[in-house]
Order: sequence, then structure tokens, then C-alpha cells
Amino acid sequence: MSTLPSDHERAEEDRRARQLRLIVDLTSSVIAQGGVDRDEAEALVAATRRRALELFPGKEDTFDLVLAPRFARLILEFAASQPAGGRSVGRPRPANVVPFPKR
Repeated sequence: MSTLPSDHERAEEDRRARQLRLIVDLTSSVIAQGGVDRDEAEALVAATRRRALELFPGKEDTFDLVLAPRFARLILEFAASQPAGGRSVGRPRPANVVPFPKR
């Protein structure tokens, strides 16, 4: 019995990887556009993480190692805390991206 993945399995993994790449790119773009506050940005990242783990179960550590730092940087740079007037005030606080609670 061969342990190599079938063409169908490879195609399915490629499809899931493309979907994840699209979701990550969209989330990054929305945060980088600066139109969301910190809480909204963190909620977007949490939703992205949930979807990533649906696509690739058991890969929490990979997400936390590869993608969480990218999102943390984007949040810190583009989604500073904003009061009602919309202008950033004071020193930016670190993004609440890492660590996510384990299930």
C-alpha cells in the first residue's frame, strides 16, 4: 500500500491552501487599510484563525508561529486604539494576537 497522497488528496490540500491564503490576505488588507479599530482587527484575526483551523485541524502551533506575528504587527501598525473622534491617542499597546487559548 502506497503512503503517497493521491491526486485527489493533493488537489484537496491545494484547494484548502488557496482558500487559507485568500482569507489571510483579505484579513491583512482590511487591517492595513486602517479602517478598523483594534477590537475589530482582533476579532477579524480570531475569525481567520478559526477558519484556518477548520481547514487545517491541529495546526494551532503553525498558525501561532507563522501568521500570528504578522497579524500582531499589522494591528500594532494600523489599528491603534481610537477614541470616538477617530484619532489615535497615546502609546500603542501590543496587539492581543498571541497566544490564543487552546481548545
